[in-house]
Amino acid sequence: MAPCDYDVLVYGSCIVDFISYVPRLPKVGETLHGSRFATGNGGKGANQCVAAARLGSRTAIVGKLGDDPWGVAYRDALAAEGINVEQVDIVTGESTGIAQINVAANGDNQIVIVAGANKRLGPADVDARRTLFDRSRILVCQLETPVDGTIAALETFKGISIVNAAPADPNLPRSVLTLATIFCVNETEAALLTEMATVSDIEQAKTAVYKLQDMGCKTVIVTLGEKGAVFAQQGDPNVYHVKPVEVANVVDTTGAGDAFIGALAHFMAKHPDAKLANCIAAANRVAAWSVQKPGTQSSFPRYGDVDVPADLSTLQTQWQCV
Repeated sequence: MAPCDYDVLVYGSCIVDFISYVPRLPKVGETLHGSRFATGNGGKGANQCVAAARLGSRTAIVGKLGDDPWGVAYRDALAAEGINVEQVDIVTGESTGIAQINVAANGDNQIVIVAGANKRLGPADVDARRTLFDRSRILVCQLETPVDGTIAALETFKGISIVNAAPADPNLPRSVLTLATIFCVNETEAALLTEMATVSDIEQAKTAVYKLQDMGCKTVIVTLGEKGAVFAQQGDPNVYHVKPVEVANVVDTTGAGDAFIGALAHFMAKHPDAKLANCIAAANRVAAWSVQKPGTQSSFPRYGDVDVPADLSTLQTQWQCV
């Protein structure tokens, strides 16, 4: 295998967040007074790349931004995080992708996305960057960009790939499930993909894991927020539960899943011999830290902020077979 220039390569979305802080999430047709408004950089692809970069991974991202002030500023911000942005194109005639986000006082959120330039990311962008794919250790993909490009990225990449199937699509092509080394979803996404009524506890998550593997997935992780995560690996009939990290004060859950994915990719890249369960336990600590801060990328910790042991094997008490 060729030497790796990058620990984590992200193929995915770049979206600017417009965030309204409200006392609770509005009902259909209801207008609420918010307490505060903020803008920030988001998009699952860029979020996950920033999360990995801040923890110390060498990162690069393949993405698209619009030829507007938001796009230029976003590209500069990613570069300032130490991310290689040479493969982030500014697309003439397209707007930068945006997300409208409401964040309630209890930390709940709702999000509407307008993809903009992200719609233009496709297989040709993979074909033009094969050397980059060959020289990266971990590939991370999501579903906020056209799926044909995601499939091309997964087919091209020869290392460990992580697909965060968000936003979930019940008509997701089977190849996305079968090509990914690790397929990661949250409770809502797991329920939608498996046609289960709910996935809200460990037993239901265990059922969802088996269903997803029956659908062709290899290793599956179902994140359960404050209940931790449930996963099963290809070739191992057992399902494991990784305990949650207790958080006394939840401020904003926006981006917590992206913090988890970026951290998981980071720990897998930096600790290639570590057990997956220990990497998940470490990523849980990063996600738990992020929900105690406002915003999306602004809530992601830097190296040293989170108490993660240098030897991840010491986290083996944080998970068990279920």
